[in-house]
Amino acid sequence: MWAYESVFYQIYPLGFCGAPFENDGNLEHRILKVIDWIPHIKKMGMNAIYFSPVFESDTHGYNTRDYTKIDCRLGTNEDFKKVCDALHKEGIKVVLDGVFNHVGRGFWAFQDVLKNREGSPYVGWFNRIAFDGNSNYNDGLWYEGWEGNYDLVKLNLHNEDVIQHIFHAVEGWINEFDIDGIRLDVAYCLDYGFLNRLRGFCDSKKEDFFLLGEVLHGEYGRMLREMNIHSVTNYQCYKGIHSAFNSANMFEIIHSLLRLFEDQQWAVARGAHLLSFADNHDVSRIASIIQDPNCLPLVYAMVFGMPGIPCVYYGSEWGEKADKSQGDPALRACFDAPQWNDLTDFIAKLTKAKEGSEALNYGGFRSVVLTNKQCIFERKSENERVLVAINMDSNDFMAHFDAGCGMAVDLITGENFDFGGGSLLPAYSAKFLKCER
Repeated sequence: MWAYESVFYQIYPLGFCGAPFENDGNLEHRILKVIDWIPHIKKMGMNAIYFSPVFESDTHGYNTRDYTKIDCRLGTNEDFKKVCDALHKEGIKVVLDGVFNHVGRGFWAFQDVLKNREGSPYVGWFNRIAFDGNSNYNDGLWYEGWEGNYDLVKLNLHNEDVIQHIFHAVEGWINEFDIDGIRLDVAYCLDYGFLNRLRGFCDSKKEDFFLLGEVLHGEYGRMLREMNIHSVTNYQCYKGIHSAFNSANMFEIIHSLLRLFEDQQWAVARGAHLLSFADNHDVSRIASIIQDPNCLPLVYAMVFGMPGIPCVYYGSEWGEKADKSQGDPALRACFDAPQWNDLTDFIAKLTKAKEGSEALNYGGFRSVVLTNKQCIFERKSENERVLVAINMDSNDFMAHFDAGCGMAVDLITGENFDFGGGSLLPAYSAKFLKCER
């Protein structure tokens, strides 16, 4: 699967393009801006893009009006095809957000229900509708909104017409834009029978079509098997990473990694390729969370060094800040042009290191050295062994352990590393040490 060897770049298009929050119905060709950023994405070494919602919606993209039409605030289907063609030409895969749990109030079938009530042929398209109730929009009927959000009307994924409508839309995305995968919004809410059918449908339409599920909690390995998809979001380690660096407690993140990935039968996601991230469109940017700015590069070293598929959120590669308390629009800002600084340069080196490493893409996980402020763990595959070493202390650290080899090369810097007499880790440093046999 191509995704297991990829590094993703996430773009939230409505914010990235500076579109108005409310859908004003005015057509603007904003999505073409992505083409201008391709050299930046290539320079970072990213080879896949995950686009948050691009289809016609009421406001933020997750309240869909039409699964087949690019949001007019972003442009036309032809515009987005140009973007996808330009990305594919540069070897960059395209993954779209599939918002199949719910739609917006502006969704055409729901509008028909509001108009024709019991006489609408689309009543059964939605999870629960009660004509003897009312909504907070004073519709004269009640319906189920996702987690109490009544701008998000919950679909009935047991209804065959709904399933076929979604499948038809997905087939259109593949045929029109040649997309390479789908990120499934709130996958933990989706019917597993629907997900299994979706997997079969997508497999029949395009080889190596990637399905990524958004999940928060639970046993990731079991969920992957029952959902029958390729990957899920690793929120457990997302939390563990920033907490470990802020509290100088590497035990927290390493414990999570051992529980998930250690080469033992009991590891709950052993061999899985989960999506690893420092931040995204739903949470505070990592530069606003990490208390010691010197640790920010080390956070990304952890994201790239641990098992998983790294994903970097646009703007965070140069340390942009935004706090969740400021509201979602603050997290989804528009930047006139990409920036490049030491952090961006470091992330590009991490991407390069992962690109050619069998161990970083497919290796298991074993903790080798662990203290409050330092960790060294092994990523070992059939043909390669890499030691990921991180020192978050302001002082140098001498690690004494049996490295299993005398010499290594740091995949980040290309420099040779001699294990003789101990392993000196400079202050605020990260190394991906490929052991020479």
